[in-house]
Amino acid sequence: MAKQPMLKFVKIERDMPEKREADVRNKDFDEIYAEFADAKATEQSSRCSQCGVPYCQSHCPLHNNIPDWLRLTATGRLEEAYEVSQATNTFPEICGRICPQDRLCEGNCVIEQSGHGTVTIGSVEKYITDTAWEKGWVKPASPAQERQESVGIIGAGPGGLAAADMLRRAGVQVTVYDRYDRGGGLLTYGIPGFKLEKEIVMRRMQQLEDGGVRFVMNCSVGEDMSFEDIREQHDAVIIATGVYKSRDLRGPGAGAKGIVKAIDYLTASNRTANFGDTVPEYESGELNANGKKVVVIGGGDTAMDCVRTAIRQGAESVKCLYRRDRANMPGSQRETQNAEEEGVQFEWLTAPKGFMGDPVSGVLVQKMRLGLPDATGRQSPELIEGSDYEEPADLVIKALGFEPEELPTLWGAPELEVTRWGTIKAEFTSGRTALPGVYAVGDIVRGASLVVWAIRDGRDCAEHVLQDFNKTAAVAAE
Repeated sequence: MAKQPMLKFVKIERDMPEKREADVRNKDFDEIYAEFADAKATEQSSRCSQCGVPYCQSHCPLHNNIPDWLRLTATGRLEEAYEVSQATNTFPEICGRICPQDRLCEGNCVIEQSGHGTVTIGSVEKYITDTAWEKGWVKPASPAQERQESVGIIGAGPGGLAAADMLRRAGVQVTVYDRYDRGGGLLTYGIPGFKLEKEIVMRRMQQLEDGGVRFVMNCSVGEDMSFEDIREQHDAVIIATGVYKSRDLRGPGAGAKGIVKAIDYLTASNRTANFGDTVPEYESGELNANGKKVVVIGGGDTAMDCVRTAIRQGAESVKCLYRRDRANMPGSQRETQNAEEEGVQFEWLTAPKGFMGDPVSGVLVQKMRLGLPDATGRQSPELIEGSDYEEPADLVIKALGFEPEELPTLWGAPELEVTRWGTIKAEFTSGRTALPGVYAVGDIVRGASLVVWAIRDGRDCAEHVLQDFNKTAAVAAE
């Protein structure tokens, strides 16, 4: 009888890739985890229990065939593992790095629930596709037959790029428009290099270009080109702009110099640290934490990106204010732990009441306690009267989340319907809007969410665009 390659979770303990020491990694923007060696990836994959109902798969937005590619990895069939992985995920090496696995696949692993420690799904996923790139298994689109239909995609973030890849592989002519000088959206300019090195994103951009996707960069719709012009040039348009409007702070002194938006701060850092660009606001110190007392307000993954970036820029101190406790943080617990190891201080149950000085010199902080649950079931924070204190700060970063821009106004397209939250009205599965031939995907439809959901939306939308093209062609042929 052949030796059982799986179900080794009792004999083999969970093991993550080696993490660089905090006092070393907090001085650069390189990724903090080392690669799995082949033997370690095989070993950790063999811990999978191959359960009949794979909760890891059902809790993955892309429904990746995780047990299948874990088994293939455990048995040394790595190229097949890559083929299975990329069949459902356009960018598996990116998801392996930045997905909050502790809340999705790994958090729902059956052996995790039984107390044996989850399979390191994300690290194996990253290893599989990084190896595929090294071995030359990752190929640009090479459609069997070209199609005449043309699709314009507004936004070169993960949702737009996933749709572009799927459509191009089907032979559709695809043009992607983006306001920035490089593609990738928040993958490029929002997420720091210590979580996602930029060459990982840039090689995907090159792969798409090599496969025939056309990119029009530095193109701001409504300024450089009208929305109507894009519609006229293409048989269908997919809106995949994401949400970039920062939620703002209120209170006395909120407009002082030295209080900045997270997206501006992270973009400046990514440009300088990862691409070597010259950013005047960084050079002047406006968007540079070096030597400063930094306070970041917020508790999500963007806040974690900001605090960890500030540490690397040489801040004198970095504190994060969050109005709930650690257990109620929306961000990844893994990221919070990494931040603490690197020297970030967390002030739980605190919220800003106002700001002193202009330029800012401090934050007036008020202590909170958790009261009754709100409509979502989370406990609502309540003020503790008389608990105010001042937190010194030379730089305050607002990381309170993102909202959609007013696209109908910015694009001069009042006929583009939006919800009361400002997101585009579209069918979740197909992405179809009320405008003929216009679709929308990702955060601009569902609100600020995860990269993996944007990829899912882009892939689903591409399938429905193809279905609509085929229906139109069938009618024309009758």
